[in-house]
Amino acid sequence: MKLRFLGTGTSFGVPVIGCSCGVCTSPDPRNRRTRHGLLLEEGRRRLLVDTPPELRLQLVAAGVDSLDGVFLTHPHADHLHGIDDLRAFSGRGADPIPLWIAAEHEAEVRGRFPYFLGPDPTIQPGTVVPGLDPIPFRDRERIDAAGFDLSVIGYPHGAFTSYGFRCGDLSLIVDAKRVPDDAWELLTGSRILVLNALWYGSPHPTHFNVEEALEVVERVAPERALLTHLTHRLDHPRLERSLPAGVEAAYDGLELDF
Repeated sequence: MKLRFLGTGTSFGVPVIGCSCGVCTSPDPRNRRTRHGLLLEEGRRRLLVDTPPELRLQLVAAGVDSLDGVFLTHPHADHLHGIDDLRAFSGRGADPIPLWIAAEHEAEVRGRFPYFLGPDPTIQPGTVVPGLDPIPFRDRERIDAAGFDLSVIGYPHGAFTSYGFRCGDLSLIVDAKRVPDDAWELLTGSRILVLNALWYGSPHPTHFNVEEALEVVERVAPERALLTHLTHRLDHPRLERSLPAGVEAAYDGLELDF
Protein backbone atom coordinates (compact mmCIF):
# COMPACT_ATOMS: atom_id res chain seq x y z
CA MET A 1 0.00 0.00 0.00
CA LYS A 2 1.19 3.51 -0.76
CA LEU A 3 0.40 6.82 0.91
CA ARG A 4 0.99 10.02 -1.04
CA PHE A 5 0.95 13.44 0.57
CA LEU A 6 -0.70 15.69 -2.00
CA GLY A 7 -0.83 18.73 0.29
CA THR A 8 0.61 19.32 3.77
CA GLY A 9 -0.36 22.92 4.55
CA THR A 10 -3.01 24.57 6.68
CA SER A 11 -5.91 26.68 5.46
CA PHE A 12 -3.59 29.57 4.49
CA GLY A 13 -1.15 27.37 2.59
CA VAL A 14 2.54 28.24 2.29
CA PRO A 15 3.61 30.75 1.02
CA VAL A 16 0.96 32.85 2.74
CA ILE A 17 -0.42 35.68 0.63
CA GLY A 18 1.56 38.86 1.25
CA CYS A 19 4.05 37.26 3.67
CA SER A 20 7.81 37.72 3.24
CA CYS A 21 8.97 35.55 6.16
CA GLY A 22 11.88 33.17 5.73
CA VAL A 23 9.64 30.15 5.16
CA CYS A 24 7.32 31.85 2.67
CA THR A 25 10.32 33.05 0.64
CA SER A 26 12.35 29.85 1.08
CA PRO A 27 13.77 28.17 -2.05
CA ASP A 28 13.36 24.78 -0.36
CA PRO A 29 10.44 23.08 -2.19
CA ARG A 30 9.49 21.28 1.04
CA ASN A 31 8.42 24.66 2.42
CA ARG A 32 5.82 25.08 -0.32
CA ARG A 33 2.67 23.56 1.14
CA THR A 34 -0.67 23.32 -0.60
CA ARG A 35 -3.80 22.57 1.40
CA HIS A 36 -4.35 19.15 2.94
CA GLY A 37 -4.84 16.17 0.66
CA LEU A 38 -3.78 12.51 0.74
CA LEU A 39 -3.97 9.56 -1.60
CA LEU A 40 -4.13 5.91 -0.54
CA GLU A 41 -3.12 3.50 -3.29
CA GLU A 42 -2.96 -0.24 -3.66
CA GLY A 43 -2.40 -1.54 -7.16
CA ARG A 44 -4.71 0.51 -9.33
CA ARG A 45 -7.13 1.31 -6.50
CA ARG A 46 -7.03 4.90 -5.26
CA LEU A 47 -8.83 6.57 -2.38
CA LEU A 48 -8.55 10.35 -2.15
CA VAL A 49 -8.69 11.92 1.30
CA ASP A 50 -10.12 15.46 1.10
CA THR A 51 -10.60 17.76 -1.88
CA PRO A 52 -8.58 20.93 -1.16
CA PRO A 53 -8.63 24.08 -3.31
CA GLU A 54 -5.44 23.03 -5.14
CA LEU A 55 -6.81 19.58 -5.98
CA ARG A 56 -6.42 19.91 -9.77
CA LEU A 57 -2.75 20.88 -9.44
CA GLN A 58 -2.14 18.12 -6.90
CA LEU A 59 -3.67 15.37 -9.03
CA VAL A 60 -1.86 16.55 -12.16
CA ALA A 61 1.46 16.61 -10.29
CA ALA A 62 0.84 13.09 -8.97
CA GLY A 63 -0.19 11.76 -12.39
CA VAL A 64 -3.59 10.61 -11.14
CA ASP A 65 -5.96 9.66 -13.94
CA SER A 66 -8.58 7.70 -11.99
CA LEU A 67 -10.16 7.56 -8.55
CA ASP A 68 -12.16 4.81 -6.87
CA GLY A 69 -13.46 6.89 -4.01
CA VAL A 70 -13.15 10.00 -1.87
CA PHE A 71 -13.12 10.23 1.94
CA LEU A 72 -13.96 13.64 3.36
CA THR A 73 -12.58 14.37 6.83
CA HIS A 74 -14.78 17.43 7.42
CA PRO A 75 -16.34 20.25 5.39
CA HIS A 76 -14.02 23.17 6.12
CA ALA A 77 -13.10 25.05 2.96
CA ASP A 78 -9.44 24.02 2.89
CA HIS A 79 -10.48 20.35 2.90
CA LEU A 80 -13.49 20.58 0.59
CA HIS A 81 -13.56 23.45 -1.86
CA GLY A 82 -11.64 21.75 -4.65
CA ILE A 83 -14.41 19.19 -5.04
CA ASP A 84 -15.55 20.64 -8.37
CA ASP A 85 -12.24 19.49 -9.89
CA LEU A 86 -13.59 15.93 -9.70
CA ARG A 87 -15.73 16.74 -12.75
CA ALA A 88 -12.65 15.95 -14.86
CA PHE A 89 -13.36 12.27 -14.17
CA SER A 90 -17.08 12.66 -14.88
CA GLY A 91 -16.28 14.29 -18.20
CA ARG A 92 -14.67 11.04 -19.35
CA GLY A 93 -17.89 9.14 -18.81
CA ALA A 94 -16.76 7.48 -15.59
CA ASP A 95 -19.27 6.07 -13.13
CA PRO A 96 -20.16 8.27 -10.15
CA ILE A 97 -17.35 8.36 -7.59
CA PRO A 98 -18.36 7.20 -4.09
CA LEU A 99 -17.96 10.02 -1.58
CA TRP A 100 -17.72 8.86 2.03
CA ILE A 101 -18.85 11.64 4.33
CA ALA A 102 -19.89 11.81 7.98
CA ALA A 103 -23.67 11.70 8.34
CA GLU A 104 -23.52 14.86 10.48
CA HIS A 105 -21.75 16.77 7.67
CA GLU A 106 -23.74 15.52 4.67
CA ALA A 107 -26.46 18.16 4.67
CA GLU A 108 -23.92 20.98 4.91
CA VAL A 109 -21.88 19.67 1.99
CA ARG A 110 -24.97 19.13 -0.15
CA GLY A 111 -26.18 22.63 0.71
CA ARG A 112 -22.87 24.19 -0.23
CA PHE A 113 -22.85 22.55 -3.68
CA PRO A 114 -26.52 22.28 -4.64
CA TYR A 115 -25.86 22.43 -8.36
CA PHE A 116 -24.55 18.86 -8.31
CA LEU A 117 -25.34 17.51 -4.82
CA GLY A 118 -28.70 19.14 -4.19
CA PRO A 119 -32.07 17.40 -4.49
CA ASP A 120 -32.67 19.20 -7.79
CA PRO A 121 -29.24 19.71 -9.37
CA THR A 122 -29.03 22.35 -12.09
CA ILE A 123 -26.82 21.21 -14.94
CA GLN A 124 -26.36 23.81 -17.65
CA PRO A 125 -26.25 22.55 -21.25
CA GLY A 126 -22.73 21.86 -22.39
CA THR A 127 -21.31 21.72 -18.86
CA VAL A 128 -19.96 18.88 -16.75
CA VAL A 129 -20.42 18.55 -12.99
CA PRO A 130 -18.81 16.11 -10.57
CA GLY A 131 -20.52 12.74 -10.57
CA LEU A 132 -20.50 11.76 -6.91
CA ASP A 133 -22.42 9.21 -4.87
CA PRO A 134 -22.45 10.38 -1.21
CA ILE A 135 -22.27 7.52 1.31
CA PRO A 136 -22.74 8.60 4.94
CA PHE A 137 -20.79 7.02 7.79
CA ARG A 138 -20.86 7.42 11.57
CA ASP A 139 -18.18 7.67 14.20
CA ARG A 140 -16.41 4.35 14.96
CA GLU A 141 -18.05 2.68 11.99
CA ARG A 142 -15.98 0.23 9.99
CA ILE A 143 -16.38 0.90 6.29
CA ASP A 144 -15.13 -0.50 3.01
CA ALA A 145 -14.05 2.62 1.14
CA ALA A 146 -12.97 1.76 -2.40
CA GLY A 147 -11.63 -1.56 -1.16
CA PHE A 148 -9.78 -0.02 1.80
CA ASP A 149 -10.85 -1.30 5.21
CA LEU A 150 -11.26 1.83 7.36
CA SER A 151 -12.17 2.10 11.03
CA VAL A 152 -13.46 5.66 11.29
CA ILE A 153 -12.52 7.79 14.30
CA GLY A 154 -13.93 11.22 15.09
CA TYR A 155 -11.66 13.84 16.67
CA PRO A 156 -12.70 17.11 18.37
CA HIS A 157 -11.87 20.09 16.16
CA GLY A 158 -13.24 23.08 18.03
CA ALA A 159 -17.01 23.08 17.60
CA PHE A 160 -16.71 20.48 14.83
CA THR A 161 -15.66 16.86 14.50
CA SER A 162 -12.99 15.90 11.99
CA TYR A 163 -12.77 12.27 10.96
CA GLY A 164 -9.66 10.19 10.54
CA PHE A 165 -9.31 6.45 10.37
CA ARG A 166 -7.26 3.35 11.06
CA CYS A 167 -6.40 1.37 7.92
CA GLY A 168 -4.26 -1.65 8.74
CA ASP A 169 -0.93 -0.35 10.02
CA LEU A 170 -1.81 3.28 9.25
CA SER A 171 -3.64 5.73 11.52
CA LEU A 172 -4.62 9.15 10.19
CA ILE A 173 -5.54 12.12 12.40
CA VAL A 174 -6.44 15.34 10.57
CA ASP A 175 -7.41 18.69 12.14
CA ALA A 176 -7.63 17.38 15.69
CA LYS A 177 -7.20 19.06 19.04
CA ARG A 178 -7.64 16.01 21.23
CA VAL A 179 -7.77 12.22 21.04
CA PRO A 180 -10.96 10.96 22.72
CA ASP A 181 -10.29 8.68 25.68
CA ASP A 182 -11.96 5.70 24.02
CA ALA A 183 -10.02 6.14 20.76
CA TRP A 184 -6.55 5.34 22.12
CA GLU A 185 -7.22 1.62 21.93
CA LEU A 186 -8.02 1.92 18.23
CA LEU A 187 -4.66 3.65 17.63
CA THR A 188 -2.63 1.08 19.56
CA GLY A 189 -0.34 -0.97 17.33
CA SER A 190 -0.22 1.54 14.48
CA ARG A 191 3.10 1.27 12.68
CA ILE A 192 2.54 4.59 10.86
CA LEU A 193 0.83 7.61 12.38
CA VAL A 194 0.00 10.75 10.42
CA LEU A 195 -1.24 13.73 12.42
CA ASN A 196 -1.61 17.49 12.29
CA ALA A 197 0.80 19.93 13.97
CA LEU A 198 0.55 23.69 13.42
CA TRP A 199 3.62 25.14 15.10
CA TYR A 200 5.80 25.13 18.20
CA GLY A 201 4.65 27.15 21.17
CA SER A 202 1.29 28.72 21.89
CA PRO A 203 -1.62 26.26 21.96
CA HIS A 204 -4.30 26.61 19.32
CA PRO A 205 -7.97 26.11 20.25
CA THR A 206 -8.76 23.67 17.43
CA HIS A 207 -5.48 22.04 16.33
CA PHE A 208 -2.52 20.27 17.88
CA ASN A 209 0.67 22.27 18.10
CA VAL A 210 3.91 20.32 17.65
CA GLU A 211 4.32 19.66 21.37
CA GLU A 212 0.80 18.22 21.64
CA ALA A 213 1.28 16.12 18.51
CA LEU A 214 4.48 14.67 19.95
CA GLU A 215 2.61 13.70 23.12
CA VAL A 216 0.20 11.70 20.96
CA VAL A 217 3.12 10.10 19.12
CA GLU A 218 4.77 9.13 22.39
CA ARG A 219 1.63 7.43 23.66
CA VAL A 220 0.81 5.59 20.41
CA ALA A 221 4.50 4.66 19.88
CA PRO A 222 4.39 3.99 16.11
CA GLU A 223 7.46 2.95 14.15
CA ARG A 224 7.13 6.11 12.08
CA ALA A 225 5.17 9.32 12.63
CA LEU A 226 4.66 12.09 10.09
CA LEU A 227 3.50 15.60 10.90
CA THR A 228 1.28 17.42 8.42
CA HIS A 229 -1.06 20.43 8.26
CA LEU A 230 1.99 22.64 8.88
CA THR A 231 2.07 26.45 8.95
CA HIS A 232 4.63 28.96 7.71
CA ARG A 233 5.99 29.15 11.27
CA LEU A 234 7.71 25.80 10.64
CA ASP A 235 10.78 25.71 8.41
CA HIS A 236 11.17 22.17 7.09
CA PRO A 237 14.91 21.63 7.70
CA ARG A 238 14.78 23.21 11.17
CA LEU A 239 11.68 21.24 12.08
CA GLU A 240 13.28 17.99 10.96
CA ARG A 241 16.34 18.64 13.12
CA SER A 242 14.18 19.33 16.16
CA LEU A 243 12.08 16.17 16.02
CA PRO A 244 12.82 13.00 17.96
CA ALA A 245 13.84 9.77 16.24
CA GLY A 246 11.03 8.18 14.28
CA VAL A 247 9.18 11.46 13.75
CA GLU A 248 9.47 13.51 10.56
CA ALA A 249 7.81 16.38 8.76
CA ALA A 250 5.75 15.45 5.72
CA TYR A 251 5.95 17.55 2.56
CA ASP A 252 3.98 17.86 -0.65
CA GLY A 253 4.81 14.94 -2.95
CA LEU A 254 6.18 12.63 -0.26
CA GLU A 255 5.38 8.97 -0.96
CA LEU A 256 5.38 6.24 1.65
CA ASP A 257 5.08 2.48 1.08
CA PHE A 258 3.83 0.33 3.92
